[in-house]
Amino acid sequence: MKKAYLSIGYQSRRKLSAEIETIHESLAKKQISLFVFVDSYRFTAAEEKQMMQAAFAEITSSDLLIAEVSEKAIGVGIEIGYAASLQKQIIYLRQAGSEHSTTASGSADHTIVYENRNQLAQKLAEVLSCQE
Repeated sequence: MKKAYLSIGYQSRRKLSAEIETIHESLAKKQISLFVFVDSYRFTAAEEKQMMQAAFAEITSSDLLIAEVSEKAIGVGIEIGYAASLQKQIIYLRQAGSEHSTTASGSADHTIVYENRNQLAQKLAEVLSCQE
């Protein structure tokens, strides 16, 4: 089964729970498992090296990276850059009306701007269908 790494800021995780569930459901329909780093690991401020080593290992073992950047986060940008260096497919997501990230979008293979969960599911399904 393919694996998608969801890159999302720690602070954004709670706010976007419904959207993450939509991403999970959309990927499951395509036999792709969703890995959410912020749900799987906890690190202290003194463990930043271990945190990034774990993130890089998870990205390396993933088939693609989905970056939800409705709220900008430095860590998400680093993860996008790392995935790009590995030539992983990158899907850039953001809610309509949120600030556009030129660096995230410029690194992505696909950009999805969505207004609601239904639109997110539809657009993500379209992108994933192009990969088959």
